[in-house]
Amino acid sequence: MAMKINDECISCGTCVETCPVGSIVESGDSYSISEDCTECGVCVDSCPVDAITE
Repeated sequence: MAMKINDECISCGTCVETCPVGSIVESGDSYSISEDCTECGVCVDSCPVDAITE
């Protein structure tokens, strides 16, 4: 899997709301991308702080 959420994440939840397959999950006080990710890039485009990279 190529998609990663880095330390710039502000835990706003925008990526969770926009992910079409529900592959972004809350992990404590941060988020992670599960193996269900299809690498469509919607989360990358929606992140307000560019915390998701391919």
